[in-house]
Amino acid sequence: MTATPPQPYSPSVAPAPGSVLRDTLTLVGLPLLAALALPAAFAGGGTRRWFGGRAESQRAEAQAAKDAAAAAFYELDTAQRDLRISIETITAVDDSPAARRAIADFRAISGRIDEASHQYISAVDAHDLDRDDLEASAAAQARTALTKAKDELGRVKQELDRFTDGLGPLLGKAETQLARLAPAVERARQALLAASNGLDAVRGSGLTADDLAARLAALSPELTKLNQGAGQHGVPQTLERAERVARDAEAIRVEAERLPEKAAEIDHRLVSLRTRAEALTTRAGQVDPVLSELRRRFTAACWQDLQHVPEQASEHVRQAEAKLAQARSARDAQRWPDATALLSTARALLNTTDEAVSAAGDRLTRLNAVQKDPQQEIERTRFAIRDAQRLAMAGRNTPDPRDARPLDEAVGRLERAVAGLEGRHPDYWHFLTETEAVRHAVADVVTRIREERGGGN
Repeated sequence: MTATPPQPYSPSVAPAPGSVLRDTLTLVGLPLLAALALPAAFAGGGTRRWFGGRAESQRAEAQAAKDAAAAAFYELDTAQRDLRISIETITAVDDSPAARRAIADFRAISGRIDEASHQYISAVDAHDLDRDDLEASAAAQARTALTKAKDELGRVKQELDRFTDGLGPLLGKAETQLARLAPAVERARQALLAASNGLDAVRGSGLTADDLAARLAALSPELTKLNQGAGQHGVPQTLERAERVARDAEAIRVEAERLPEKAAEIDHRLVSLRTRAEALTTRAGQVDPVLSELRRRFTAACWQDLQHVPEQASEHVRQAEAKLAQARSARDAQRWPDATALLSTARALLNTTDEAVSAAGDRLTRLNAVQKDPQQEIERTRFAIRDAQRLAMAGRNTPDPRDARPLDEAVGRLERAVAGLEGRHPDYWHFLTETEAVRHAVADVVTRIREERGGGN
């Protein structure tokens, strides 16, 4: 078979790929079937020279290793970016020792990520897998280097994942605070607005509310800091400030809302206490006749502690009336705390007076009753003692000495008090105070027994 001589080369016309292949097969004398078994390197226009099947296999494996390393690099880079956002979130909110440790650990991991990334980039730069003359040994070296870089990237990625999992509590706390920040600031602003509107309404009713206005004005610098934002003052500080401002502003609003009611209440208390002072003045004038009867019918021990009641009652009423006058002036000046404090003082003085005046009348009533029939007081006290004795013996053959001793003493005290009634001028008041003391002592024993048995059950 005679070979067809090659055609002259024309620089203006490039031979078609198919014609080149046919000419080549004709020149070397290869059958068409054998030509079809040639490597696929000739596909696509013959841009790469062919060095044998082993080299191409190594090149493919190296390229696969390069692709795997690139995927690992991208995955690690993405995870690091996400983690950096989490760390920035924690940094903005948390300054605790745990947060500072997490930031330091992130810097250390970032350093290892940089080392692994540098190893990967160096491996990529050192091996050009697209070279036409890439030898099998060079491709194998590239595959080894790229596989090693991929493994290192994966190891660092696992370390990064473990670190990220450990950040869960810190990150959750930080995200919770950030989620609370905007609503808290808005609540503070709304609370301040409501307090301002409440003050306006109060002033419209004729009340000045100067103290509330001063408290509201003191919150103005805090509002300025809230408007400046957490970026300047920190998230925890801004959150705490917003909650405090909302709380203080709400207190001002509530007090402003109650101010008309408070004014009306103070007016009512002024009238009521003044009326009570007048009534006590009248009652105090009735103490002298009571004392006269006590002196005439009973021994000195029965009334000596009461003889200064009229003078003390008059003095206390006078002091109470002075406090009421001061409270009236404070109310007119709308000094509400002062008015409230003065009214409380006046009320305490009138209570003391009321007790003293009532004591004189009660003393005469009780002394009259015991003088007429002391047996009723005696039986009342004996019943209390017997009831305590039955309780002390319940479920026992012998009483507990802790119970028997005070009960025996109570019996003795009652007998001595009864004996004190004998004679021409008995001290009925001593008798009454002694029987009352006996009943208190017995009641203490009963209370202790019940507490101990209740605890035992």
